[in-house]
Parts: sequence; C-alpha cells; structure tokens
Amino acid sequence: MYALSNVASHHFSGPDDVYVLDLHRTAAGLAAITSDQRLSLLDPARLGAGAVTASWAAEEHGTLTALRVFDGGQALVCTAGGNGSVGVWDLRLRGPAARVARFEPSEAPVLSVACSPSTQTIAVGTELHNHAASIHLWDVRSAPTPKAHYQEVHSDDVTSLAFHPATPALLLSGSTDGLVNVYDTRVPDEDDLTLQTLNHGASIHAAGFLGRAGDVYALSHDERFALYDVAEERATGDATQSFGDLRGVLGCQYVAGVTPKTDGSGAVVGAGAQDRRRFELVFLARDQQGQSWMLDRDNSVGLPGAHGEEIVRAFCFFDEEQLVFTAGEDGNIKAWRPDS
Repeated sequence: MYALSNVASHHFSGPDDVYVLDLHRTAAGLAAITSDQRLSLLDPARLGAGAVTASWAAEEHGTLTALRVFDGGQALVCTAGGNGSVGVWDLRLRGPAARVARFEPSEAPVLSVACSPSTQTIAVGTELHNHAASIHLWDVRSAPTPKAHYQEVHSDDVTSLAFHPATPALLLSGSTDGLVNVYDTRVPDEDDLTLQTLNHGASIHAAGFLGRAGDVYALSHDERFALYDVAEERATGDATQSFGDLRGVLGCQYVAGVTPKTDGSGAVVGAGAQDRRRFELVFLARDQQGQSWMLDRDNSVGLPGAHGEEIVRAFCFFDEEQLVFTAGEDGNIKAWRPDS
C-alpha cells in the first residue's frame, strides 16, 4: 500500500449538519449533492480556496436521492428524488437555466439512476410502492418522453442500475430482493426482456458491469461481494467468484462503492474504517494468468485520516493528474495526491 496526502478540502456548512451524499467528475468540475438539497459545482483546482463555482437548490425533488453523470464531456448530470422526479442539468450554465429538463416518471421515490448518452436514455429505479417496484426508461431528447416501464422484474426496492458500456441496450438492475437482472431493452414484452437473473442472496447495495465483456459485480448491504459472468449460460445464476464479506477480507467496516475502470481492466473498491480514521482504494484486477479476479492489496492506495470518524460516501479520481477526491458525512470534499 502507498499513501496519499490530503492537499485541499472544501466544507459545506449550514444551520444543520450537512452531509455530502455523492460526488462525480465532469468536464466542468466536480458535481456534488448534499443533504441540504443542493447540487453544487466545484473547481477541483481551487478546492482549498473554498470556491463553489455554482450551486442550485434541488428542493423540487423533495429529498435528493441520486446524482449521476449523463454526459461528462458535456457537463450534463441528472438528479432524482423522493417525490419521483428527475432533473437534467447543464453545469456550464448558471442560474435556473442550468436545469434543462425535468420529468416525473414515478409517484414512488427514485432510488437509482443510470444514463446512456448514446441512446439519450435515463433509467430510474423506484422504491417498493403499492406492492410494485418499477424501472422506468425515458428518452430525454427535447421534451422527455417515456420509453418503457417494467413493473414485475423485482419484488422490492430497485437500488442499483447500470447500462452496459459497449451495448447500451443492455440494462442491469439490482434490488433489495437479492437479485441482479440483465435486460435487453429492445424487447418490448416485459415477460421476455430478462436475459439473466443472478441470485446474490442478499440485499443489493451496488451492481454493475466490470467492462465490455460479460463480467458483473454485486455488492450487498452487508458487504458481501461477488462476480458473475453473464456471457455464459449459467442457469443457476450462481457467482463465478465469491469474495464473501469484504469487512473481513479488507479489514474494513464498510464499503463506500465500486467504480469500474473505463478501460475495462477492473475496478476500484473504496473501503473505510471510521474508528481507525482510514479509507483505502483497492484495485480489483485479473491475476497474472488472466483467469480469475483478485483484490490487489499490495498496490492499494491509503488515505490516512480520511474523514475522521465519519463515513466516506463517495470518491472519484483524475488518473492523469494523480488526484483523488472523497466526499463524507462530515460535510467535506477532500483532495488527495502523492507526496512530491
């Protein structure tokens, strides 16, 4: 393991304690949502100056529940909330004009969002409501219009959604019912669109595609982590590789998330231990034979002190600039880099 140093930070303050709920990189800067129902844009190069480039009230959502990048190069992001609404924002604009689209796909709270800029599609997953948990697909060109509505694919909250990076017609969903499903959204009949069902056996916290092949990861709310192969016909839906409870494997107390690498080489797992004021980025990569995946602890990246005794909610990185950013329940966004 090698350690990074905290080189800058920004603190969000308010009359009540403010949590930073999520953080993403865009061409315009760092986009963040906070528990005071705001979407903010920060300059990563001036984080220590306390400068927020722009900030927008997102109270239209009732309670902010999700932030996802729609098109990072165009600085387009979408937000969603507890009243079932979704907003699309152009972070290059200022004031009310920044919200370039808004639609209401559901009466139920939106818990998960995925975006496909190539097909101009936003998928949202809802909380269980009136005995149904739904997935809605919307086309956001000009005036947003509904494309599909799936009501029978999960029996509980839809907590995770992801489009395949190379084949955006493929959509993955994870739920608190313990299942991860992969769909072909080109199939109009809901009874026939599910290509594969993977049984993780525990409430899904995060799930997604590892790359352009058929590898899928699933992380449960009790930190069980496993990999699946949807390129093969595996009728049982069992894992191809199970890592078990990552709290024991990594010596952590929680897993903040899993970020697949854009080149398809693996992913970065963010794991923390608040009682030891520690957060670690662990690389998930193929072994030397290329046959199985491994958690590479020897080359992990440590963030000493992390966010103190508070949980790290999100992280992102700028590889070319050797910068890592973390967001925490202490209200801080922190920048980390290697010692020069």
